[in-house]
Amino acid sequence: MRTARVGLVVPLLLAAAACNDEPAPSAAPPQQSVSATPSPSATGSDPVAAALGQMSDADLAGQVLMPYAYGSSATSVDKTSAAGNQGLAGVNTPAEMIAKFHLGGLILVSFTAQDPTGATNPTTNVENPKQVRELTDGLQAAAAQIPGGAPLMIGIDQEYGVVTRVTNGVTMLPSAMAAGAAAQPPLTEKAWLTAGQELAAMGVTVDFAPVADTLGPPDNTVIGSRSFGADPKANAAQVAASVRGLEKAGVTAGLKHFPGHGHTSGDSHDGLPVVTQSRAAWDAQDRPPFQSGIQAGAGVVMSGHLDVQALDKGVPATFSHKVMTDELRGRLKFTGVAVTDAMNMPPAMKWPPGEAAVRALNAGNDMLLMPPDITAARDGIVAALKNGTLKRERLVEAVTRILTLKLRKPTAPRPDIATVGSPAHAAAVGPLSTAAVTVLRGACAGPLITGPVSVSADDVRETAKQTLIRELQTAGVKVQPTGGSLIRLVGYGDKPADLDPQATITIAMDTPHLLSSATSKTLIATYSSSRLSLTAAANLIAGKSKPHGKSPVPVAGLPTSACPA
Repeated sequence: MRTARVGLVVPLLLAAAACNDEPAPSAAPPQQSVSATPSPSATGSDPVAAALGQMSDADLAGQVLMPYAYGSSATSVDKTSAAGNQGLAGVNTPAEMIAKFHLGGLILVSFTAQDPTGATNPTTNVENPKQVRELTDGLQAAAAQIPGGAPLMIGIDQEYGVVTRVTNGVTMLPSAMAAGAAAQPPLTEKAWLTAGQELAAMGVTVDFAPVADTLGPPDNTVIGSRSFGADPKANAAQVAASVRGLEKAGVTAGLKHFPGHGHTSGDSHDGLPVVTQSRAAWDAQDRPPFQSGIQAGAGVVMSGHLDVQALDKGVPATFSHKVMTDELRGRLKFTGVAVTDAMNMPPAMKWPPGEAAVRALNAGNDMLLMPPDITAARDGIVAALKNGTLKRERLVEAVTRILTLKLRKPTAPRPDIATVGSPAHAAAVGPLSTAAVTVLRGACAGPLITGPVSVSADDVRETAKQTLIRELQTAGVKVQPTGGSLIRLVGYGDKPADLDPQATITIAMDTPHLLSSATSKTLIATYSSSRLSLTAAANLIAGKSKPHGKSPVPVAGLPTSACPA
């Protein structure tokens, strides 16, 4: 899910929902049993068939929904979160939402409900690892009580880099682009195995990662460093490594944003981006990473709200049968769960929530992410079953895929929560961060600066600045507030005006494109502001390591690396 800015759009959608004068029903609509309910003898010991046999039409509709809920606990939330949940679903807590709608999934989010009075300080779903573990335990306890008793699919956008939901107390991987710069898939797999172990310890079952989009134009900032880079073959290897790491840890990998968001500068948080590539270009550039991720065992593929004209001109991919069924199922042979991108984004809100839900299912999606009106989505699905606009076989197929993922996936003992953020995990991820660091201009062996240094950055990057200062000091570099050789940190959203012509070293912590405008003697790309990435940069500056990375995207006027292999 491309939700780097979801917190900016959701409050507006909630405000619109709050103006709906039609109250949510106090109970589920009349329930109709699934046709051809399997008999006990037919189901045998198959947990999927057994769960299906207990589900009504409304239960089936609930299983394909993955909304979000407010609050840091499943059963006890602050008053602002309770009010937000009332606006979403007519309930106070996440557990009550699961019980009311018999949900198949829930996504954890880092934004909060809006309190117009400012009287409270609402908590999020993702305060820290221990809290997340307690939340997910409570969510699963609620799911165990609904018909079928299947576990909840608990999703999260934990891509690392600019889209990271749990940030406190976890081991932070570098961005995908950093892994692309390192170009060592075994290191990527080891890092993502570590990430998967931490997510599993917190009770997350699906990570909507990795981003399988091949990056095209430099002005594509909505994807940017979330992509492994511009080379589809290299990206395919990185995507497969990430998938293997997550899946080995028992966490389902979710490829996104199918059929590819890298070759447009549009943002589907604002409208419908248009991808104008030819069919041959799509096959050569965008298809390979998704194909490799599927072959590596990714259990989920997320659709993108994109008009990919070579595949189905004028139709958002999420709602295109040609894309989500003919391409994804037919050509790419994907047999797992197809999940929509957020249904509260503008391209999906072209239709009322109930109609949009049915259209997405008929296109071939199995699960609907973040419907703007949960009641309307559920009721629209049930009504479509009755009037024939949604075939029961299609809904049962979708739920079967969801239940198969939840009930038949091999399980391993859940890691202890104490392992999250551990020194051992940092040691597992550190080599990838170090291998990514790239010198695009300057010396290839250090120290890169002699004498004291000063570090500057815009206020929004103060945390990264302080981290780099500490790591430089640890590496033996003298740092003073002013007067030293200047190191300038730049990052996500910065423009040429944010560069400092007095800087001896400029470090890009996001995509490296901005470095083409920098005049510094030394240009370094870490592609990431994680502690481990900045540790690697500090060690390079201090002369304790050498740069091995190569930019995985072209940077105007600069080589992929100033240093020989």
